[in-house]
Amino acid sequence: MTLPIVKRYLIAFSQHKWTGLAACVLVTGVSVIVAKQPAPPTEYQAEGGLIANPPTVVFSKTATDIQQPVPSLKLIKNNDVITSVAQQAKVEVKELVKKLNISLPKPAAKGEAAPALRITVKYTDTDKKRAENVVNAVLQESSKFSRKINTVRLTAIMNEINKRLPLVEKELREAERNLEQYTKREGSVLLAAKNGSLVQSILASQGQQSAVILQLQGIETQIASLQQRLGLNPDQAYASSALSADPIIANLRVQIYQAESQLEILKKDLRPKHPNIIQLQKQIQSYEELLRQRANEVIGGNGMVAPLKSANEVRQDSNLDPARQSLANQLVALQTQKETLQQQLKGLMQQEQKLRKEYATIPNKQLGQARLQEKLQLKQNVYSQMQASLADAQTAEAETVSTWIPEGEAQVIKLAPEAMSPIIIIAAGGLVGIVIGGAIIFLLGSLGGVFQTMEDIRAAMVQRDIAVLGILPYVAIADPELGETPIILDPHSPYLEPYERLRTNLRRATENPVKVILLTSVTNEEGKSVSAYNLAITSARAGKRTLIVEADMRSPSLARSVKVAPDPDASIEPLRYYGNWSDCIRLVPEVENLYLVPTPGPIQQPAAILESSEFRRLLEDVRGRFDMVFVDAPALSLCNDTFVLEPMTDGIILVARPGYTVESMFSEAAEQLTESEDIRFLGGIINGTDIPIAKTLLFTEQQLMVPEPESETFTEKEEQQPEEVKVPTN
Repeated sequence: MTLPIVKRYLIAFSQHKWTGLAACVLVTGVSVIVAKQPAPPTEYQAEGGLIANPPTVVFSKTATDIQQPVPSLKLIKNNDVITSVAQQAKVEVKELVKKLNISLPKPAAKGEAAPALRITVKYTDTDKKRAENVVNAVLQESSKFSRKINTVRLTAIMNEINKRLPLVEKELREAERNLEQYTKREGSVLLAAKNGSLVQSILASQGQQSAVILQLQGIETQIASLQQRLGLNPDQAYASSALSADPIIANLRVQIYQAESQLEILKKDLRPKHPNIIQLQKQIQSYEELLRQRANEVIGGNGMVAPLKSANEVRQDSNLDPARQSLANQLVALQTQKETLQQQLKGLMQQEQKLRKEYATIPNKQLGQARLQEKLQLKQNVYSQMQASLADAQTAEAETVSTWIPEGEAQVIKLAPEAMSPIIIIAAGGLVGIVIGGAIIFLLGSLGGVFQTMEDIRAAMVQRDIAVLGILPYVAIADPELGETPIILDPHSPYLEPYERLRTNLRRATENPVKVILLTSVTNEEGKSVSAYNLAITSARAGKRTLIVEADMRSPSLARSVKVAPDPDASIEPLRYYGNWSDCIRLVPEVENLYLVPTPGPIQQPAAILESSEFRRLLEDVRGRFDMVFVDAPALSLCNDTFVLEPMTDGIILVARPGYTVESMFSEAAEQLTESEDIRFLGGIINGTDIPIAKTLLFTEQQLMVPEPESETFTEKEEQQPEEVKVPTN
């Protein structure tokens, strides 16, 4: 089995072989021209070196740092160095850069000693003196440039230090102020935590709270005892004591008592509505109102603080004797003392909480102070280091020398020209030409945008979920230029087996059996018509009544390939032609059970014919009269006739062919067929492949050829008067 890449190359070679041959000849011709060139002139190579030059006496670290001997191409290939050397040696800058060769020391391998620090400079020229002058000038200018680099580095270091030093000093002073302010703000708390006075204050507060709590417990015991003896709470005792001590309330109580006594006496002799009784009742009400108002003035702030009491409540609360009044005053005093102690306890507890919060924040404050001290120390260290670096850099000014110095004068040697044999040049050119020609052929084949192999088409179908119904072989014919078509009429042909497998796959393509099948392709050269004919022939030889309908009215008919003469008048009146199905359906004489409806094409406005009722009625009639109907439709890239025919059929088959199917057009067609819910797409066929055919079944080319129609078989008279064919019925 040939590899796919080999197949692609063979197809590309057949298409672009002349382009590849032209490229091969061109490259070979160039090699011949190069081989005939005269021998190059004698050249001289000058060589010199730069060695490391560390300072002999070093008093500053900066002098050592800026003069580290690190080999670099930038030391020599600097624009200033190259320009100066070119002017001294009177050489073009481009030529100097091209011929100048610089070698840096290779790094030492693991376990080996480090190589000597030496930069090798080589220059090749046809003039011996000029080559020597160039190398010497390069060594001198590179050494000067090395010292210039060291000076620039030192100046840059000093400028950078002077630039950053004021900012660092400012940050140092800021850190000092921050620490000072923090110490002023939190110093007392930190000092109290340090000497233990804060803890002692907390313990003292706790002791005071315990003493107040004990005192409160004693007062609460006395209050409970007095409440039990009086039967009054402190508020009631205060009200009763105040009311009992007021002389006005006592006088009003007497007057009310006298009026009530008189009223009781008069009620025995007089009726309830007697004027004297009513007057006494009003007098009692007035006394009670005065009593209530006076009671509110005494204990409630004229009714604004305490709730108003009735006259009976006032008389009841104001009847304490001196002993009970003394106990009530004592109860009120104890309640006042209790409330005073409770407020004092609350204040002590709040003070303790405040002290505890301050004690809890001491670690954070200590940490904050430590951070400020650390930041100050860091700023102080940076400032000190920068001061030291500035002093060191100022000292290094007197020690700055060139890092690299010339090792000596340049040495010049003569280079013997090595002329290559013309035969070797031509042979190499021919070999390179063959490689380039083959690469161009492969590249042109890849850039064509055409599927080159069967594997490419199958991968594209699988990627788009298209069922591969069959892979059909390329059918060999004797002479395609004579109009011969690869239609298989020989019943013993080995090429019928793949079509038989395709016919079997069609029966399993859908759940419901298909009868009218539409075959189309992306372009006209992919073998859709040949596939339709050969598939119909295979179906007819299997005993199925089969009909081929040539629906491509934009192309001529293939009826002559199966010895069927088309109706010459069909293109004049195509509607009449399709309306009389007994005239348009022809029997294929070479194949039993095979019938054909030749196309009258090419004709104008074929879409109108396909949409006509005559053509639609024809497809409806043949559906009931034949077992299988294969409709050969136009290519999708030419027109929309396929989509006009699709509703009249049971499904569409898309035919593709390696070397002819364009990838972009195939993708567009597959997207139209697969994404539409109204189109019944059965799958695809890969036509014209190189699948192997059993050698024992192969016949000669004469057996594979379709015979030319003989004059006595197809005469002009027979074409005008075709023999009537009996169409099978149900």
